Amino acid sequence: MSSTTKLWSYRNGLSGSGEELVGFSVEATDGHIGKVDGATADTDRYSLVVDTGFWIFGKKRLVPAGMVERIELSEEKVYVRMTKDEVKDAPEYHDDNGIVGPIDDRYESYYGQLIW
Repeated sequence: MSSTTKLWSYRNGLSGSGEELVGFSVEATDGHIGKVDGATADTDRYSLVVDTGFWIFGKKRLVPAGMVERIELSEEKVYVRMTKDEVKDAPEYHDDNGIVGPIDDRYESYYGQLIW
């Protein structure tokens, strides 16, 4: 499996992926970072849209499924293999009236260096 495939695919054994995760808390390796605001499956590229702030001050980040470490359905939490700063430093994500736009090279470049 290539690193690009790993980046956009959920790890084996993860249950509860996609839209059912909307509203779940997102926990980075060093603490709470935000909430799942949306999910996408753009031609086999799975990802979560994470809102990292409060109301109008929040920034949205697209987090590839490969960065998800585990999902705790009973706690409504998604744990990612990133620090809070890594999430905050990711390219800002913009959607068009709730419609997820295309995943471009900004994400490949940024997350490609974080995947392990």
